[in-house]
Amino acid sequence: MRVITGTAKGHRLKAPRGMGTRPMLDRVKESLFSTITSERLIRGRVLDLYAGTGSLGIECLSRGAAEADFVEQSTHVCRIIRQNLEHTRLIDRGHVHCMPVVRYLQGRERLPAYDIIIMDPPYADPQIHETITAVAESSLGGVNGLLIVGHSPRVELADAYGDWDRLKFRRLGDSCFSIYTRNA
Repeated sequence: MRVITGTAKGHRLKAPRGMGTRPMLDRVKESLFSTITSERLIRGRVLDLYAGTGSLGIECLSRGAAEADFVEQSTHVCRIIRQNLEHTRLIDRGHVHCMPVVRYLQGRERLPAYDIIIMDPPYADPQIHETITAVAESSLGGVNGLLIVGHSPRVELADAYGDWDRLKFRRLGDSCFSIYTRNA
């Protein structure tokens, strides 16, 4: 697993051993970022929920995002995210929050909105629709912001959640991603 492009291009990222995390494959990540950058430049604030290794938020930082918040509940995996941020020299723009996503989402209404929100939850997460709905109903995403959701092809997502409408859907083998934009 590596950073594809930008200031940290080519840096290899650490991943925890075992199957506790499922980092997005490089070819899926390449397709995702190709799709995103065909729509707009990556700028502003990024929120990486279910951050795992931090590779998606780090890719955003490498491509020009001003700052990124990483949310991951495993203490061990949070240490790996910090190590990856240090290795890529992006630690000054990345903030790791070691807690469950649901807890992070509570009480975040007063913070400035994010330009990009990334969710790559475990494929078997039964709460994926509820989490997307919670994000959609919050003020976390700015107008014209992006919500990116990595998911299994066996998980069918709605075309809209609140005022977030699906802009793109891609399937690559056993991986999918949906990109929503906030239109209100």
